[in-house]
Amino acid sequence: MVVLWAVAAPASDWPRWGGPQGTWHVPAGTPAPERLPAEPKVLWRINVGQGLGSPVVAGGRVYHMDNQAGREMVQAVDAGTGKALWSVPLDAAFLDTQSAAGPRGTPLVDGDLVFAQSCQGEFQCLEAATGKMVWRMNYVKDYNAYFLGERGPAPGAGRHGYTGSPWIEGERMYVGVGGTNGASVVCFEKRTGKVIWKSQDDIPGHAGPVLADLGGKRQVISFTADGVMSVAAADGACLWRVPVQTRLGRHAITPMVLDDMVVASSYQAGLIGIKVSRDNGTWKAERAWVEKPLAINFASPAVVGQYLYGLGPGRKLICVKVSTGQKAWSQEDPFSGTLDKEHAGIVAFADRLLILGYNGRLLLVAADPAAWRLLGSAQVCGATWCNPAYADGKLVLRDEQELKCLQIAP
Repeated sequence: MVVLWAVAAPASDWPRWGGPQGTWHVPAGTPAPERLPAEPKVLWRINVGQGLGSPVVAGGRVYHMDNQAGREMVQAVDAGTGKALWSVPLDAAFLDTQSAAGPRGTPLVDGDLVFAQSCQGEFQCLEAATGKMVWRMNYVKDYNAYFLGERGPAPGAGRHGYTGSPWIEGERMYVGVGGTNGASVVCFEKRTGKVIWKSQDDIPGHAGPVLADLGGKRQVISFTADGVMSVAAADGACLWRVPVQTRLGRHAITPMVLDDMVVASSYQAGLIGIKVSRDNGTWKAERAWVEKPLAINFASPAVVGQYLYGLGPGRKLICVKVSTGQKAWSQEDPFSGTLDKEHAGIVAFADRLLILGYNGRLLLVAADPAAWRLLGSAQVCGATWCNPAYADGKLVLRDEQELKCLQIAP
């Protein structure tokens, strides 16, 4: 089984990047589609501004971010109707050559609080009901974080903006701040912003930290611009690191953990399995396997059972055994252009996957390592780099113009 983390969230919620458990899995008991309607029912739709952040669903609200009049905005709408509830400015809109100006982060909801970060490192804690600010900080101004934009060899988040979501467990929040004064990863009190500990000097990649139990110890695992590293969740002590050197540190996928294996990937370094062990108190982390032909670029994969499912080179969907890196199968894009631009947002069930491609085609696929099986497909939106949120049989997604809610399962 996947042993990443456990988060207390209502079964009907999708409150953060990666869903309630951060693994792209829906909670047990959540309605799952047996088939995919050719034209899923649209429950509501609203116009939105530019943005690459994904929507989340919590407490009867949908939270999302977009660009309104040159500002990165955090917005809340009613999950049942799409009616606007509140909207607050976060930061000036960020622009580079990767996309139109707009936010690239995904909000995180924890009970009565919602957390959001801008591309340029403004971080705010807001009241979920009203949008009123509770506390704030700025990575660059408060922690001397590295941010240059598209200048010279600037790597990771310092080049294309802060996109990695924080992680919350209990009363603590773990954030990839990227401070060069020993604040690469910072642990905060979530309700006050008080620093509990800070650790390391790495520049973040584009994925946020994840928490997992490895070798009997709770660890914060980060895929930074320099590689994969782990610090102790309790006090931030560095436990292990594995360098992953690429030209610009564009490390985007969320690390996945299965048993003693951590999986990371970049289009230059390939798909990497890191085996973590502990011997007489000494931590050891080494590359157990590397598969460059199976490199995942920036669409985070999902693990079902003992296998990883994701989007590999050439827009091929791949299935890989986590323990060995062995390819079970790969499948060419089953519909021309469906998985263009190397992005696919995944929602995982016990035995099937919903996969939203860049061009707005939604696939229902069997999570079966024995063979590729397409169970259904539908055109559901326009071009999108945003992962969908799945809650109570409904799929909330956005493209370059609209945020919408579809009925997918009873």
